[in-house]
Amino acid sequence: GFPRTLVQAEALDRICELDLVISLNIPFETLKDRLSARWIHPSSGRVYNMEFNPPHVHGVDDITGEPLIQQEDDKPDAVAARLRKYKDAAKPVIELYKNRGVLHSFSGTETNKIWPYVYSLVSSKIRPVHSKEANP
Repeated sequence: GFPRTLVQAEALDRICELDLVISLNIPFETLKDRLSARWIHPSSGRVYNMEFNPPHVHGVDDITGEPLIQQEDDKPDAVAARLRKYKDAAKPVIELYKNRGVLHSFSGTETNKIWPYVYSLVSSKIRPVHSKEANP
């Protein structure tokens, strides 16, 4: 998501005024597990998730048959450190938008359970666009 830091939020303020900010509150362990399950095929950049999008053969790219790697920052300890750093940096950003009254938070662990609520909120904020062709 963006902005992730107060400096980024302040820079964004100079460009536009936000009227809707969405925060997804996902448990730390869920995020750590999902991010730690990411493996890539280095030469193509294809990304696999061992839980949600695993390769047909474990550890091997579906197209080339070459080995997959896990990047250092996707290993569990590194992911945990990244998440802690993100939480610390994002806290003032969350407070800023909460104080402005534009923050909407959603909690959960499954996209298909959170998405309908996010979609409903966003849909309620979007004004319909009428084309000239539709209005003779």
